[in-house]
Amino acid sequence: MGGRTCCVTGHRDIARDQIDYVKEALKQEIDYALAEGYTDFIFGFAEGVDQFFAEAVLEKKKLNPELRLIAAIPTQQRLSSLQRKAEATVLLDACCEIVVISEKYLPNVYEKRNRYMLERSDRVIAVYDGREKGGTAGTIRLSRKLNKELREISVTPAKI
Repeated sequence: MGGRTCCVTGHRDIARDQIDYVKEALKQEIDYALAEGYTDFIFGFAEGVDQFFAEAVLEKKKLNPELRLIAAIPTQQRLSSLQRKAEATVLLDACCEIVVISEKYLPNVYEKRNRYMLERSDRVIAVYDGREKGGTAGTIRLSRKLNKELREISVTPAKI
């Protein structure tokens, strides 16, 4: 990896009325990171926040081709599934690196993917609604344990 590295964590189920807010907040956080010398951006390729983040990084990459988008994908099966979707293929093709965490699904593969991203990052951007359980909450707890800089974008819980 080149310069400083930033990763993202966040919910898949963002309330519709907050999507534009989240996208704009992510763009601002990416701008702050760029101003502070960040060049590498890792995302886990989940629906929702991860994809908003990747799209925002790609917009910035048009002006700064030195930026690196890195995908951390939990399983080979997930990668194969993504490769069959035109929208996902655009993001995959834009990544300078694609890391597959496990050849097959294991119960803790998402936690391993999140740890992989955190261990390689200096900063974590979290889009978080306060839930105490789930992948985003666990990633935030682990980022604190690993003493990572945490930038939080607060949202209200989506109605499921």
